[in-house]
Amino acid sequence: MTTMQPVTTGAAPTSTLDWGNDLVTLTFGWDAEKPVACTAVEVSGHTRTVHRVPFVEVLTADAGHRPASGRLAHTEHGARMRYVAHDESVENDLHTLAILQRSGDLEARIELTAHAGVAAVTSRVVVGNVGEGRIVLRAVASWVSGFTDQGSEGDALSEWERLTGVSDWLGEGRWSRTPLRGPDFVPLAEHLTGHNPRGSLAAVSTGTWSTAHELPTGILESRAAHLALAWQIEHNGAWRWEIGEDTAGGYLALSGPTDADAGWSHVLAPADRFESVPATVAFGSAAPAAADALTDHRRASRRPHPDNAAMPVIFNDYMNTLDGDPTTEKLLPLITAAAEVGAEVFCIDAGWYDDSGHWWDTVGEWLPSTTRFPGGLGEVIDAIHAAGMVSGLWLEPEVVGIRSPLAERLPAEAFLQRNGERVVEHDRFHLDLRHPAARAHLDAVVDRLIADFGVGFFKMDYNINPGPGTDHDADSVGDGLLKHNRAVLDWLDGVLDRHPALIIENCSSGAMRMDYAMLSRLAMQSTSDQQDFRKYPAIAVSSPLSILPEQAASWAYPQPEMDAEESAFCLVTGLLGRFYVSGHLNRMDAAQRERVATAITVAKDLRIEIAASHPHWPLGLPRWDDPWLALGLRGADGDLVSLWRRGGTADVTLNFPHLVGASVEVTPVFPLDLPSWHTDWDATTGTLHVHGVDTRLAARTLRLTTRPAASIPTPAPGHTDHTEGAIQ
Repeated sequence: MTTMQPVTTGAAPTSTLDWGNDLVTLTFGWDAEKPVACTAVEVSGHTRTVHRVPFVEVLTADAGHRPASGRLAHTEHGARMRYVAHDESVENDLHTLAILQRSGDLEARIELTAHAGVAAVTSRVVVGNVGEGRIVLRAVASWVSGFTDQGSEGDALSEWERLTGVSDWLGEGRWSRTPLRGPDFVPLAEHLTGHNPRGSLAAVSTGTWSTAHELPTGILESRAAHLALAWQIEHNGAWRWEIGEDTAGGYLALSGPTDADAGWSHVLAPADRFESVPATVAFGSAAPAAADALTDHRRASRRPHPDNAAMPVIFNDYMNTLDGDPTTEKLLPLITAAAEVGAEVFCIDAGWYDDSGHWWDTVGEWLPSTTRFPGGLGEVIDAIHAAGMVSGLWLEPEVVGIRSPLAERLPAEAFLQRNGERVVEHDRFHLDLRHPAARAHLDAVVDRLIADFGVGFFKMDYNINPGPGTDHDADSVGDGLLKHNRAVLDWLDGVLDRHPALIIENCSSGAMRMDYAMLSRLAMQSTSDQQDFRKYPAIAVSSPLSILPEQAASWAYPQPEMDAEESAFCLVTGLLGRFYVSGHLNRMDAAQRERVATAITVAKDLRIEIAASHPHWPLGLPRWDDPWLALGLRGADGDLVSLWRRGGTADVTLNFPHLVGASVEVTPVFPLDLPSWHTDWDATTGTLHVHGVDTRLAARTLRLTTRPAASIPTPAPGHTDHTEGAIQ
């Protein structure tokens, strides 16, 4: 590992270090008897001391926990780590800090980065074996730090709440706010034992659907302490986050795969090293500010790509339309209709490669069907190009059906295995991207489709979870999976290096792999496979907590049998994100198509604003069955807000705390051909009162524009001007 020179003050190494950027500063402390720990956080002009815990926590086979527990924290190596040296640098507005420590033969380097103008820090930990024997790793945390006030009197957790989410297929991003003190953390009187507690509140992912249930993203907030932390684990495989309580306060720990959760262990031979998965923590004085900082980090850390700003409108033939059964006869009218309403990309979804009509277990070769396209797939692709649109195809590149000829042509070692048997899940084998034959096959597929047809867009889907991993050429099943996960990312980087203008959608049975290992590279994310347009808004509203608004592709799939309000409802669902359209456009009458065309025009007008906005939730975090739902995007000159009514009373009040005292003009954005909703702005409270139309199912997108005012109303007595808003 790299050796750094200790930075000294006088003749002795420093025992504290302040590091960060223009918005956030972390203070680290250590001495001859204590490891490096984060001891304070400065953000929004305020410094908070925090509960001191070792920043590096490493679990090995020969050194476990003290006291015994199942935590990421309280490892023996964590307690034994001692400072060796550190180094700081700034390059292209990226601030970097590396801190080197050692525990016996185990060396650990903390690697922190922070973009200028972003109140967020990304951390990795690189561990190495500097001895002559083996070291068996069982867990390497990427981030461990306290969040409660160090040495605070009273109950350290009583003022803290967590905002966390769970997902399921068709029910992604269901977030809630929960006090920490309660069922998760009951008062234990642990101080009487002389030991810290052993338990924790943990969320884990154990396979390759990184967001299939619990989410790798969350927020901790204390309004009393004026501090909030938002985090994301940036990994496309197994991970664990953990909130724990010690006798002296609470801590947050973030990690990739572990032995206990995901069957991960890794052997370090002499001179070997291992790098943990990246994790980012964003800071603010309240949850909305921390969420804003995480949004800023996501934008700053994305791979540069023309699509990041262009955001073309995409028509996809799948959702509630062709449903994986495309043919020339079905596609040509849709292509004409999609071009007429203004779509810029046309994607042919699943089924284009299938001759049998039962394509699920035969996928893998990705050769165009001859029965579906009598004149060849090229005839359809040419029609897309002739209509002025970019052509796109659906791929599920990482799988091979058990009945695919490719399953016998590729070597067994090119697939994930357990005890010499290829892993099968739902009639598919899973490629192991570590193997050169697997990667060569996928490179050839992508390059061929681009060369032969001029494809400029791929919807890359991912519909199975192969489980804990592979034991082939690996120290453990989790070790094999982690190496495969990283090989997937390397393969995607290679594809985009060769085809820098190629647009790739990240899809995984909706949003089962919605993480920032993938989304730092790929253009957009399908937020769900939800086919009930009445249920979709709850997913669309919550998605910007996990991903950038401009990456959130919530399907807008109006149908000819819908009435005007239902059609507008569908279109509003996708409008404040990456506009992603489907539906039987060719069967619609002129008025229905015109409504879709108007929505697409509006989406094109809004996309620059969306790509620079910060999300907020004027009705709080959405609940699945809420009669009213709202998503706001805050911009330089005001707000955009989409509002859905799914029942309940016709009146609702939206909160815009950041606009308290402002003179605001409210104007409709979409639809403009349906009755307007009555709105009444109250500047003293920053609230917008809305009266909807009589129908119980309707949606509108509105603009709130701040105007110079001769006199600004004085806030009502007792009103708190909390300009950062609130995520309830």
